Amino acid sequence: MSPIAIRPAAVADAPVLAELNAIVHTLHVEARPDVFRSPSDGEQLAAIFADFLARDDSLAFVAEDQDVPVGYVTATVHRRTGGPMHQPRAFVYVDQIAVRHSRGGVGTALVEAVCAAGRQAGCTDVVTEVWEFNERARSFFGNRLGFTPMRHILERPL
Repeated sequence: MSPIAIRPAAVADAPVLAELNAIVHTLHVEARPDVFRSPSDGEQLAAIFADFLARDDSLAFVAEDQDVPVGYVTATVHRRTGGPMHQPRAFVYVDQIAVRHSRGGVGTALVEAVCAAGRQAGCTDVVTEVWEFNERARSFFGNRLGFTPMRHILERPL
């Protein structure tokens, strides 16, 4: 594999993100069909990404191998003013990440791009969530990138 180029995503990249999204979304649909559905309209998904990319608080990057998109990451900058029970805080939240081929350093490079942009935006932390069934994501963020558990979300059928 040649050197991977990481660049900021633009609104014009929305169809590319929608296409790459299938890499990770399919896993979610298969594991939790009670929560996730297969998108039936690629244009609708591209429009959702376009709206996200146009927001002031969004961060997104595309990874390219010889000008061919091979991955993306989306993130959101959050600024909390604090209050009687919480400290003020600025952090970047990784919303989605997908790469065509794992273990090639693409995912790490994408997350590092988000971290650099978050630092530049005045954030002190990077946060994400992973589904319990997604062992690869848990290993990637926890073992490879050094993320540590912050809280657990539990569910129970009624």
